[in-house]
Amino acid sequence: MTLQRESSTSLYEQIAQQLLQEIRQGAFGPTGKLPSEAELVARFAVSRVTIRLALGKLGEDGVVERKQGKGTYVAAQQVRHDLDALRSFHESLLLQGLKPGMRLLGHRLQAVPAELEGLFDGQCVRVERLHWVDDEPIAFAVSHLIGDLAEVDWQVMESVPLYSVLERVTGRPVARADMAIRAREADASLAGHLGVKRGAALLVMERTSWFEDGTCCDRSTFFIRPERYAFVLSGVFKSR
Repeated sequence: MTLQRESSTSLYEQIAQQLLQEIRQGAFGPTGKLPSEAELVARFAVSRVTIRLALGKLGEDGVVERKQGKGTYVAAQQVRHDLDALRSFHESLLLQGLKPGMRLLGHRLQAVPAELEGLFDGQCVRVERLHWVDDEPIAFAVSHLIGDLAEVDWQVMESVPLYSVLERVTGRPVARADMAIRAREADASLAGHLGVKRGAALLVMERTSWFEDGTCCDRSTFFIRPERYAFVLSGVFKSR
């Protein structure tokens, strides 16, 4: 590309447009890493300030993201979770053509916590998992499940969606789920799991799932990195 130095379009905007075109063409390979500032300065024969303005514009537009100490990368695809469909967190990632992963962090049979009394009888199974997309953590999940799952080999089921585990063990599919969404700051533990700074804003999705007969089978809380995730409710609503 030859920059039009007499154009009414600034140099940094021309560079941003060229880099955007190359990003859309997949020019930066599977890693999505852009050339360094020094390499871009040499390529376009402009100042470092001009390059930083161009990268800053792409960053403001959500096209690239700067990773401290690593460089500039094509921004990761944002994940959508449709609130009007009954599917597991993991399944919602798969349906978007992503390659999600799950890591089991812990599991145990325990007495029902006081805040969950009325949802479960006697004991419940607590499972902690870390969800990944593009080799980066996207959500940390704490799930409380019916005691029927006490004998599940969670090492084997590490990458199986919870709804699938529930149906395999009980023979009953999940019929409905209630969800609540709020925000909170990451404490030290959540920050460590998700690779964010302590105090960073997180989305919190609390999901309570039920069998057809009204039995609660799952209460899961997902702590989610908001820059990678969006909740979407589709439909036509009539005014009243």
